Amino acid sequence: MTDQTCMACRLVAGTEFLPGGTIHRTALWVVEHCVGPLGLGTLIVKPVRHVLHVADLTPEESAELGPLLRRVSRTVTTVMRPEQVYVCLWSHAGAEPGHIHFVVQPALKADLERYGVHGPALQMAMFDAGAVPDEEAVADVCRRMRVELGCQWGVGGWKGHEEGV
Repeated sequence: MTDQTCMACRLVAGTEFLPGGTIHRTALWVVEHCVGPLGLGTLIVKPVRHVLHVADLTPEESAELGPLLRRVSRTVTTVMRPEQVYVCLWSHAGAEPGHIHFVVQPALKADLERYGVHGPALQMAMFDAGAVPDEEAVADVCRRMRVELGCQWGVGGWKGHEEGV
């Protein structure tokens, strides 16, 4: 089930432009680059279907989530070489529950120094600054993430692999 009023659903469906394209997709989950101001290399892991609460995940979605978050975190670590990788859940849009999505964010030394904060304060500072990564840089890092994820899984696993998306 998708909700076309939901940006996350439109990105999954391909009806809204997604810089860098889908990085990885299974029958249940999608990995893509963050479209917001959380920095280059920040990935989003979200269910394919429109889900508002973690408690509403199916047993199959739940079983796939932990291993997927670990693999995506490892990929972010390998590609971005951060000081730390933050993993958190965001699911509010306009103060209303929205399509859940896990943010897998590299805490880069340059960002920690630039903003002078870490953890949730770093994310808030980045939201306040509003700097969205350059689309070419996003496309490049997404290609590198796909390669790394392909190495871990042994297959590409994303829609559009043949076209180099």
